[in-house]
Amino acid sequence: MTDEQSTMIDFGPTAQRVTALLSGVTDEQLSAPTPCGAYSVADLLDHFMGLALAMRHAAEKTTAAAGPAPGQGSADKLDPDWRQELPRRLEALAVAWREPSAWLGTTEAGGVTMPAQMMGIVALDELVIHGWDLARATGQPYDCDPSSVETIIGWLSAVPDEERPEELFGPRIPVPADAPPLDRAIALSGRDPGWRA
Repeated sequence: MTDEQSTMIDFGPTAQRVTALLSGVTDEQLSAPTPCGAYSVADLLDHFMGLALAMRHAAEKTTAAAGPAPGQGSADKLDPDWRQELPRRLEALAVAWREPSAWLGTTEAGGVTMPAQMMGIVALDELVIHGWDLARATGQPYDCDPSSVETIIGWLSAVPDEERPEELFGPRIPVPADAPPLDRAIALSGRDPGWRA
């Protein structure tokens, strides 16, 4: 196994955790705010829909058919069948990234080309952090498998402040040195781990 293949990440646990949140989202909560900037819950769900599709195609190296850029999310565009469709897309995303070839070479999503290994970590970051966003916005508990959280912490810690895209990250939030790993990851993404709806 090469060094590239040895860095494969199983998206399954994180995708399943996000899917489990969906049954706890009520129609009344779709207009509620989230910790993700100006996104409402419906905006965030639409973002998840595009993200899951685009990042699956990034894994498959079939980006020409990837559809909308994953950075876009709009309540007005949210598929009315999201409760059924989003779990399917998340599962397909996890399956696609289980292929060793997904982690090799370069790939593209949302008009950005980068090494496939890095794209995989970006996709994992999106799932972990936005899963937390959705849980907080809808008043649900959220945990994440430790290996995924540690991967996100390592990546977010390594990105210099001047290279952090403002549209993706806010300023890092200080947390105690003994804060739980998920709180550290959330703070590194620019969110307040204590955020409540």
